[in-house]
Amino acid sequence: MKKPKVYNNSEKRKHQKNLLILIIILLLINWLGQDVYRRIDLTSDKRFSLSPASLRILKNIHDKVSITVYLKGDFPAGFKQLQKETREMLEEFTARSSYISFRFKNPSASSDLKKRNRIYKQLIDAGLSPTNLQVKTKNGMEQQIIFPGAIIRYQNKQMPVGLLETEQNIPPAQVINHSIENLEFRLIHAIHSLTQKQKPALAFLRGQGEWQGKNIADIVQSLKTDYSLSFITLRGKRERLLQRQIVDSNTNNFQVKPRYKVLIVAGPDSAFSETDKLVIDQYLMYGGKILWLIDPVLASMDSIRQSETTVSIDKNLGLQDQLFTYGIRLNKNLILDLNAAPIPVHTGQMGSQPQIEFLPWYYDPIISPQSKNPIVKNLNSLRFNFVSSIDTVAVKGIKKIILLKTSPYSGIEKVPGIISLAILRNKPNPYFFKGPAQNVAVLLEGKFPSDFKNRLFPGMKNKDFPFKKKSLQTAMVVVSDGDIIRNQLKIPEGYALPLGYDQFTQQTYGNKAFILNTISYLSEGPGLISLRKRELKLRLLDKTKLIKQLLQWQLLNVLAPLLIILLLGWILALIRKRKYGYKIPKI
Repeated sequence: MKKPKVYNNSEKRKHQKNLLILIIILLLINWLGQDVYRRIDLTSDKRFSLSPASLRILKNIHDKVSITVYLKGDFPAGFKQLQKETREMLEEFTARSSYISFRFKNPSASSDLKKRNRIYKQLIDAGLSPTNLQVKTKNGMEQQIIFPGAIIRYQNKQMPVGLLETEQNIPPAQVINHSIENLEFRLIHAIHSLTQKQKPALAFLRGQGEWQGKNIADIVQSLKTDYSLSFITLRGKRERLLQRQIVDSNTNNFQVKPRYKVLIVAGPDSAFSETDKLVIDQYLMYGGKILWLIDPVLASMDSIRQSETTVSIDKNLGLQDQLFTYGIRLNKNLILDLNAAPIPVHTGQMGSQPQIEFLPWYYDPIISPQSKNPIVKNLNSLRFNFVSSIDTVAVKGIKKIILLKTSPYSGIEKVPGIISLAILRNKPNPYFFKGPAQNVAVLLEGKFPSDFKNRLFPGMKNKDFPFKKKSLQTAMVVVSDGDIIRNQLKIPEGYALPLGYDQFTQQTYGNKAFILNTISYLSEGPGLISLRKRELKLRLLDKTKLIKQLLQWQLLNVLAPLLIILLLGWILALIRKRKYGYKIPKI
């Protein structure tokens, strides 16, 4: 039998010294940990890592931000995952900024029906949209109203944030995954909007018959939350035009800069003068961003509703040559697509009651974004109306990204032409709808050449604003449909409906999100909007394999842990026996 080891005084002091050093090191690490903060994300898709843009925004918060999330209760698995990911994201926020606090609240917690309805109304008035769920309970399937969103409060302001994506023809599991991917963008964008000291300035162009008033009421109201809006007209004295409308000039240090972050040209219907074009050109040259929403072809549904036919003609806006210089050609045609939105059509009479059917109107294509660009990634399908095709032109130094294109089952109709509801009575001609897919929205970035660099024009002579032949680094987005920004008006009351909502089919399309994302990208650069490029792998179980191998996995999960414990116990017993066992000596 082995004798216990006896330590002398020297060895004891040595061990005591090592223990003291270890305690000092641990105390030092704990002290340093209070000042040096570090979190390590070991996931393959970095789902717990915040982007540099988010960290910068969180660092600049200097007052309390409270977040109330209405995702608490007994939810299906998908919404529980969204709840869990939201909590983890907000925990990351609070770890980075001591000014952020959050809580989860169940709006359906009260058993009093009147109180619940009052809470529901308050949340709807605050801007959150309810969702009806079918939940399995002990008594069977029940309807449950949830509000998958949050309300963020900062000082005396608040902002609603929807956390659930609305995507058509997408499996529910993928919708939840896309919602989780966009959590950081939605939350940090709202915090940034509430906490920024000065709103970026935007300008809607007027004077050429652009959309205004009730037709763009919804998008204007949404933009006012994050931006300072102006409505400008380019008509006026030439020598004062640039100074009054587009750019600020400081003659002391000879600096010229755009007055507005983004200029929005939304659906003009009359020609631009050369002076107008020069002003826009020089605004672009000095670094201004432009969102072009241009219909090169005139076609109206109002005429079709009255007489069932109309004529499509060239608008002659005078912009085609200028856009060509920048790298874009707007074609004078109309796109017809089999993937089209339905419209109500009077198909007959049943007694005194008219018979209405919803038939696909091929001139209103529904476009599902395929690009990975953050402007359109995971965006709901968009609805267009009388859209034309876009070609890109090779221009040195200009990068072009196709944001949106039609389906492969589309065709081109030349202009001028006859547009008639009679097309709905005939079977689609597969030869006409043979494709290919047509470009309808393009992002251009780089240093643009001036459209006036080889021309003489009186408006160029301005001592405060020297004519610039090549732009600073800037960007523009061109969409060949001015109606994409126009909201419907409620029939017959005439008030503005949310942009993208179709009152006839009660479908909501992604038009509004596209406009907001585009303006965010142009005004703030790709930093914040790039959060929408985040991708999380959707790891779903193979249900077919799960059913076939159910017994195998059940046995593995039940027996494997027991076998491992028994094996470890046997190994430990064997080690102990060899270490402490005592053999009886033979006599």
